[in-house]
Amino acid sequence: MTVLHINKDNFQQEVLNSDKPVLVDFWASWCGPCRMLSPVIEELAKETDHAKICKVNVDEEPELARKFGIMSIPTIMVFKNGNITNTSVGFKPKQELIKMIHSA
Repeated sequence: MTVLHINKDNFQQEVLNSDKPVLVDFWASWCGPCRMLSPVIEELAKETDHAKICKVNVDEEPELARKFGIMSIPTIMVFKNGNITNTSVGFKPKQELIKMIHSA
């Protein structure tokens, strides 16, 4: 799969109404750790078909960032059945992200 770019218009459908776990990366283009995490997210999306991998640009979607209390980026949230099951702040290696998805 590829990384889905999420905005306020498709968040409900792609994340909250998903029938599989969804990993959401809240990021910004000016954030160094976010840029380090980006290729890991892309790689994970290519290797994973049992979860959706999504990104939300907090500068373009401040409403979503506020709704989920994003104070630091990158923030990773895993959703299952519309509920947040895991949250992590800062860079994480791919194995940690996989664990987050599997524990959802």
